[in-house]
Amino acid sequence: METRPDPIISRAAAERGPPTVLQVLPALESGGVERGTVDVAKALVAAGWRALVASSGGPLVRELERAGGEHVTLPLASKNPLVIRANVGRLADLIEARGVDLVHARSRAPAWSALAAARRSGRPLVTTVHALYHHRTGLKRRYNSVMARGDRVIAISQFIAEYVRQIYHVDESRLRVVPRGIDLGRFDPKQVSAERMIQLARKWRLTDGMPVVMLPGRLSRYKGQALLLEALSLLGRGDIRCLLVGPPQGRGGYRRKLERLVVARGLESVVQLTDHCSDMPAAYMLADVVVSASIVPEGFGRIIVEAQAMGRPTIATGHGAARETLVPGETGWLTPPDDAQALAAALDCALALDAPAREALAARAMPRVRASFSTETMCARTLDVYRELLDGERGAPGPSQAPAPGGPVP
Repeated sequence: METRPDPIISRAAAERGPPTVLQVLPALESGGVERGTVDVAKALVAAGWRALVASSGGPLVRELERAGGEHVTLPLASKNPLVIRANVGRLADLIEARGVDLVHARSRAPAWSALAAARRSGRPLVTTVHALYHHRTGLKRRYNSVMARGDRVIAISQFIAEYVRQIYHVDESRLRVVPRGIDLGRFDPKQVSAERMIQLARKWRLTDGMPVVMLPGRLSRYKGQALLLEALSLLGRGDIRCLLVGPPQGRGGYRRKLERLVVARGLESVVQLTDHCSDMPAAYMLADVVVSASIVPEGFGRIIVEAQAMGRPTIATGHGAARETLVPGETGWLTPPDDAQALAAALDCALALDAPAREALAARAMPRVRASFSTETMCARTLDVYRELLDGERGAPGPSQAPAPGGPVP
């Protein structure tokens, strides 16, 4: 990642070394939030800052440490109020011991601890809102509200920004939109060898020349696998293969429901549930059409962006951030939520594309993704948010003085 001279580093280094940013989240597993945390830590190190991450651990710790970041293991995945309170002291001690200049909280339970610790230590707090939070009760809404209490509140899409404005009344002086980014070095058709594609095709027993429809994502009713099965039934084609690519993550009951639905719709020769895939770039290259059929609005929708980056015809549900990441009629198709008939029609159109039409679609989609949704762009904008607070420009509020009715911990 390209670096640039940083006046904040020069000033801080003369006093006590480069700035230190502490990112706080439940664990470093393999999700989008965790991936973004590691990406930002890498960018911090590349820019000459110190990158510290506190979580309960996970497989991405090794990658973080290889990049020059430091991990501190704390029980931040717990939602137990007593543990959340105890984590306030643990984080405050960590902030003082490591000379942390800024705290960035990425999830609700650890954000309560981070908010109180940042206040106690007089450090600025950044929060990132990644999704819509359900708030059926007043207590739940208050629990969620911690993500709107940072000195800067990052929304991962314009859709999420509008949600934060309307529900939590965050004003523009504190709100910043930083779309998620994907690794364009990894999600690049030129980087996927024929050997990788052949290996995966053999594993999945794909038939040469048979069109492939793919829906990547964990098995969850919210991801719309059942809706896609309904659309395939309406499409009525037996000469295609549909791959549902994603782990059940403890949802064995939903997987069994999908298997029963496949049988009920007569789709046994069409649909295959493939579980986890460790080589998604190669998987995308095997697909003739990629579908994101979410029945609830996505805060960002990484699959939609990855598929377009790989030049694949992409169909997405027309709500949430999909309306920002895909241009209907130009880079793919948007269909109404929970509408199997419309999804079947879009599948018919996408499968009917000839080679020149597919190439033209890719030629429009790929540059747009590269210009707007790269990891580098996401990290650069995040570091700019940090600089705003550390540099004290734009009339920023004092450290952790964002409205916090009701106290720091639920």
